[in-house]
Amino acid sequence: MSVAVIAHCDWSIDRKKRWMCVAVRQGAKWILSAPEPVGETKDVIPRLRSRAETDAALLMGFDFPIGLPAAYGKALGLANFRSALRAFGAGQFALWFDVAEHRNDIAIDRPFYPMRPGGTHRRDLFDALGVGSGRELLRRCERATAERGDACMLFWTLGGNQVGKAAISGWREIIIPNVSELALWPFDGSLAELTKPGATVVAETYPGDVYSQLGIPRRPVWSKRQQAGRRTAGGHLLRWLADRPQIGGAALEAAITDGFGIDKTGEDRFDAVVGLFGMIDVVERRRTEGVPDDDDVATWEGWILGQRP
Repeated sequence: MSVAVIAHCDWSIDRKKRWMCVAVRQGAKWILSAPEPVGETKDVIPRLRSRAETDAALLMGFDFPIGLPAAYGKALGLANFRSALRAFGAGQFALWFDVAEHRNDIAIDRPFYPMRPGGTHRRDLFDALGVGSGRELLRRCERATAERGDACMLFWTLGGNQVGKAAISGWREIIIPNVSELALWPFDGSLAELTKPGATVVAETYPGDVYSQLGIPRRPVWSKRQQAGRRTAGGHLLRWLADRPQIGGAALEAAITDGFGIDKTGEDRFDAVVGLFGMIDVVERRRTEGVPDDDDVATWEGWILGQRP
């Protein structure tokens, strides 16, 4: 793979909680910076490209969903996910990004629900979208694995683990404005095929899956919301770096040792780093891309980079 810069963005609808960690290839080495704010999204791609020493590809990872449940996608009357991205927000799909306030507002062209809690039920969403259960609204990569349970379905926008509003902001701010210039992994091909000179490749990530890849245990219990917990898990991050002498950065190592600070955004900086480590292992071929040979995945659903089928 010809990659000059790798950036992992821990995303949020709150701009203050959007952090990224960046790796820049310098010869045979990767130089990693400490986590930094994503900043203005309109120019984040050229800002990252400006760090490259060559015209090799920029690879960006985002921890919001990039894809649609196949059952829903097939009901749209469109060819694939990329064609859906071009359609959403205009014409028939002018209200697609507007979260439905009432169950009667839910429709195939307005699938996100609810706007706020109170008298809302997931069954309202299933009925309006014509599916029998929530499983049909889960992409294959969101279904339970040995390490975790089912993720929250894309279109349900209530609760601490909901991802729908992050997807709305990420698609509108990053993907759709640049869709003609971006290579979307895995829809447009494998990383080996997409990481050509001058290319900007976007992939979906999930730091929660990378914890186990880095050897971070679930027991004894630790919390990424606490600096002490991040320090505990940080020992595994430092070991990951020690095992890879071609990868490093003094400022990043200092941030890991510190536990990423005492403020509430420390957990976002932590996940920005974890996600980057997972991406580097895929680029360095220590871990496979993980994409299953499945038409629905390639056409509609996408995949989480490095997650095994």
